[in-house]
Amino acid sequence: MSEQKTNVMRVLDQKKIAYTAHSYPHGEEAVDGVTVAKLTGLDPGQVFKTLVTRGASKKNYVFVIPVAEELDLKKAAKAAGEKSIAMVHVSEINALTGYIRGGCSPIGMKKQFETFYHESCLELSAMAVSAGKIGAQVELSPEALIRITRGKTADLIV
Repeated sequence: MSEQKTNVMRVLDQKKIAYTAHSYPHGEEAVDGVTVAKLTGLDPGQVFKTLVTRGASKKNYVFVIPVAEELDLKKAAKAAGEKSIAMVHVSEINALTGYIRGGCSPIGMKKQFETFYHESCLELSAMAVSAGKIGAQVELSPEALIRITRGKTADLIV
């Protein structure tokens, strides 16, 4: 069965970045990231979730952290140079990013927001993020992902 390409995969193909596509069975609802890791046979430490936030300045930011971890909002605010950071409401995610909850990827959002990755990704040879829809992940080198999203790394978790 051939893999149906997502916009994320098309962006990676266009930029000639090597990746491995993973798919997993799913219903209509998003499943938590640790379950996604199990379903794709990947270590939860190398599967990352994409979180969309808003700073006190009203500017949006993207934080990409390991699926089993929790974003530390104070550390996130410090990394972004904001007084405070809050998660955006789930109802705003599609309008802001073009993705739905559970299928949000740091690659190929409607607008490229300032993106931060938890520093642990630099210790990995490959990391996985959503391929832009529920049921699909892409695994690629952290350096390539950071480069194409113009991301930065920081200590971001509780």
